[in-house]
Amino acid sequence: MPIPIPALQTAEMPERTESFWKLAGPGAVMVGLALGSGEMVLWPWIVAKFGTEMMWAAALGVFVQLFINIEVGRWAVATGESAFTGFARLTKFWVYFFLTLMFFGTFLPGMSRAVGTSVRTLFFGVDGPGGDWMWTALVSATALAILFGPKMIYNTVEKTIMAMVVVIVGGMLFVAISVGTFDDVINMLSSVFNFGHIRLDDEFTFNRFFGAFVFAGIGGLGNLFYAYYLRDKGVGMGKRIPALLNPLREAQKGNSEVGYLFEDNETNAQRFRHWFKFVVVDSSVFFFFFNTFTMFLFMFGALVVLFPAGIVPLESQIIWDLSQILGASMGTFGRYLFLIIGIFVFFSSVLAGLDGGIRLWVDLLHTNFELPNRFPANRLYLAFALGLSTLGILSTWFFETFNVTVLDFFFIGAMLGGFAMAGYVPMLLYMNLKYLPQCAKPRLFNIVMMSIGAVIYMSFAVYTIWSKVVSMFA
Repeated sequence: MPIPIPALQTAEMPERTESFWKLAGPGAVMVGLALGSGEMVLWPWIVAKFGTEMMWAAALGVFVQLFINIEVGRWAVATGESAFTGFARLTKFWVYFFLTLMFFGTFLPGMSRAVGTSVRTLFFGVDGPGGDWMWTALVSATALAILFGPKMIYNTVEKTIMAMVVVIVGGMLFVAISVGTFDDVINMLSSVFNFGHIRLDDEFTFNRFFGAFVFAGIGGLGNLFYAYYLRDKGVGMGKRIPALLNPLREAQKGNSEVGYLFEDNETNAQRFRHWFKFVVVDSSVFFFFFNTFTMFLFMFGALVVLFPAGIVPLESQIIWDLSQILGASMGTFGRYLFLIIGIFVFFSSVLAGLDGGIRLWVDLLHTNFELPNRFPANRLYLAFALGLSTLGILSTWFFETFNVTVLDFFFIGAMLGGFAMAGYVPMLLYMNLKYLPQCAKPRLFNIVMMSIGAVIYMSFAVYTIWSKVVSMFA
């Protein structure tokens, strides 16, 4: 049974005493989450097929999402809450809307499946033993073991992903230098400004283009994870809200969903600006710069190695095919290096995606419904971690049986994510303008960028629905 959400309590904005590097981490986790699908699979596949024609869409997708992350961070700093709690204050419709999308997304564990098949091919080749579901189960078990290790779940997620991001960026930079030239870099960068050109065919439909645009960056509900990581890091009002604790090691104390709001006076305004400056820099340096840089490194490899040879990797074994082709120019070391990079990329997304996805379920159910609210939030986290992982393994077995590929998982999941963004991007802007004190409200440029993002995602969603309806009656 739905329950009302308690009103935001009034409290002073905590003072920031930590340096940027002491707080750094949430943005890096977002990079790890972003790298897994669009950067490693979708956009290299598109570049291998079409060359540089649509790279502008990848760059634009990340740029738009930068402002989405900043606005998620604005709400988190000012209140300590996730955006979902704010959405639920507007209307319970959004609770059911997002629960529906999350339910269907549960059955598309593309990241775990991609990691599992990459591990199998690394050690046994493309025809290695066991089905995708078995290796997906192994990956899921490893992720769960990491999540439920230390006392604070966020700490292990941050440290593990930051280490993997260092290996990924360094490894891909080495690959790019080994296979390309400066002229290739100039050719690629010049295409970024070729706005508006979209090339489609029977294999790459508009729905797939929409999915690729959404997954340039994090996409879908993943951008909303940022609030949880800022809160557990103790940024802004997050200092007043208990971090999510490992249920196997510590009992959860206090409500971890409902936040605070500060009075609009000069002291609080200065403190808010000091915290918010961290969010802007953290998002710009980690999410925008490192994510864009790494994504273009992956596309660069496809552009100089695959596209000139007219090779479009098989959907079901894209990582293996790319590693084999790199092996031809870089030797055995190059082949294994790329496979290891691929495993790290996907596993960083698996870990962050599993943690963030579970937090979304717990957040929505624990805050909005009577029965889940009776249990500590971290106990619900444990139940969903086991349940969602099991459903993902079962769905992988089912789809593998009917020859649905990993790339299909990504494109379908991205399309669902696009519908989510069409809903929450305008609501996030409206919420920040409606509820936050005047000193914390978005300024004109952020309003313009969020409005552009809302129009893009809503237009894509409407066109997707319209095209599906037309095709049904054609």
